[in-house]
Amino acid sequence: MKDSELISATLMGDHRAFQSLVEIYEPRVAATVVGMLGRCPEADDVGQETFIRFFKGLAGFKATASVGTYITRIAINLSLNELKRRKRRTIFSFFQHEEAGNLIDGLPDPAATSDYDDTRELVHGALQRLDPKFRSVLVLRLLDGYSTNETAQILQLPIGTVLSRLTRAQQKLKDILTPYMGEYHEPLHS
Repeated sequence: MKDSELISATLMGDHRAFQSLVEIYEPRVAATVVGMLGRCPEADDVGQETFIRFFKGLAGFKATASVGTYITRIAINLSLNELKRRKRRTIFSFFQHEEAGNLIDGLPDPAATSDYDDTRELVHGALQRLDPKFRSVLVLRLLDGYSTNETAQILQLPIGTVLSRLTRAQQKLKDILTPYMGEYHEPLHS
C-alpha cells in the first residue's frame, strides 16, 4: 500500500495500517534521533514520541510534504527539544556541583584512543559536540541521505543556510576529530 492509503486506513481505525507506517519509517526516525542525541534512553523516548505525535497529527496531515519528510521534521524538532532540556539539566547540575570539570564532553582523551577501537562511536561522540543547528544539517544531509532541498524543507530553512551550515559543520567535525587521527592522518592537499 502507498503511504496515502495507509494514512487513510489508519484514520478509519485500521491499527495495522499505522503499524505498517511505523515499520516503514522506524529506521529513518531512529537514525535521525540517534544522530542528534546519541545512543541513550532519551533517544528511545524521542523515537516513540515521534510516532505518537505523527499519529495525533494524521488528521491534519496535508501531504504538502512526503510522509518521510513530515516524520523526520517531528523527530528533529523533538530531538532539538531534548537537547535544550539536556542543556538546562547540565546548567542546573553545574550550579549544584561546584566542579565544572566533571562535565562530560562526549569524547575520550586523545591519549586513550588506542583503547577506543570503535570509529563509529568516536564520530558519534564528535557529532554530539556540534551545536544542534549544525548537527541537524549534518545528520539529515550526510547520515540520513536527504537532498539539500529536502533538508531545507525539513528544517524550514533557506537552501543557502543549509549549505552554509553543512560546510561549517563539516569543518567543525574535522577540527574535533583531527586530534584523534594521529600519525595516520594524511594531508588532504599534496
